This record gives sequence, structure tokens and C-alpha cells, in this order.
Amino acid sequence: MKHADHLELIRDGVRGGGPHWLELGAGNGEFTLALVDLLGTSGHVLALDRDRWVLDELSGRVASRFPGTPVHTLTADFTAGLPAGPFDGVLAANSLHFVADLEPMLATVRSVLAPGGRFVLVEYDAEHGNPYVPHPISFHRWQQLAPAAGFTSPIHIHSVSSRFLGAIYGAVATVEPATQPAANQPGEGVDSSVLDSGSHGEDREE
Repeated sequence: MKHADHLELIRDGVRGGGPHWLELGAGNGEFTLALVDLLGTSGHVLALDRDRWVLDELSGRVASRFPGTPVHTLTADFTAGLPAGPFDGVLAANSLHFVADLEPMLATVRSVLAPGGRFVLVEYDAEHGNPYVPHPISFHRWQQLAPAAGFTSPIHIHSVSSRFLGAIYGAVATVEPATQPAANQPGEGVDSSVLDSGSHGEDREE
């Protein structure tokens, strides 16, 4: 995929939202660049990944292309907890398909979002995975999972073809105000110094 594809997959989920975003499993920053491009200089991004090396690459790429937008990185396994919010948005682009049990993960994501905050998901639109994408989340399945986890019914943003599993889609859902949990839920007090671990692996399509 090209930068223009990354933009289209998340544009309508980011546009019009708040400036403070958390990215899960950022990798070398393909979708980080798109997020920063859309947020502009008023944005602020915290990008998480388990691989310190790819985050170093991400920082360099963002600094060279979008020096006016603050992007901070954190070496962390997002399945072990998230930094305390609140964030205006959370982006998970090709990262949740590594999570077999989504229910606690989605509860943690919801807990760090501000009321009305946005959860932008980019995933493979497939029911069955492969060794590189073990647990894809089809849009049909996401339409069931998101409301059950306390989000609004997701809105499909865009799709692009995929050489792996047919198609990749972007979707956005927001936190249902009535289900917003108290602050400092599972992500409270995450210590970045103890969350460093191996890479998620390279599954992003360029």
C-alpha cells in the first residue's frame, strides 16, 4: 500500500476528532505517518510497539516528513496494559489480529478513551487467518464485537485490496458515553521499562 491508501483507510475516522491519539502496534510507522498527516501540527501521537528498533525508524521517518507534529514512542506490549488516558482517539492498524481474546483488550482500549473518543480499526476483512495474520477481524465480525464492547456500531471508512487475505478495511467506532468506565482501568500505571519484548512481526503491506 501507498501513503494515499493509508490516508483513505483512516481519514474519516480521524478528521474532526480531537488531537491526542494513541497508536497500538505502530511498527515502522506507515499508519503513524498517515495519522500525523491528518492531524497536522495541532496533533499529538503516542506510538506503541514491542520492537524498539522499529520505533527508532518510525521516529526518524516522522521527524523528516512531519517535524511540526509531536510523536512520542513507547516500547511496550499493548496487550499487557495501556498508558493512562484519556485519549481522543486510538488507532489499531493491523495489530489486533495478533490478539486471540479480544474482549479484555477492547475493554482496556475503551478505558483509556475520553467520552466520545474514537477507535479506528484497520484490519483484514477475512474470517480465517494464516501464520502471519492469525486472528483477522472481518468487518462483519467487528459490527458485532464493537457494540458488545461498549462502542457504537462501527462505520466502514474505506477498503483496499490485499494480496494476503482479499481486502483491508478501515472502520471507526466511538465510546458509548453510558458505558465509559472509570479512569485508570487496566492500563493504569503502565511502566514502559518493564514492558519491552519482541517484535509483533512484519505484516504490513507496503
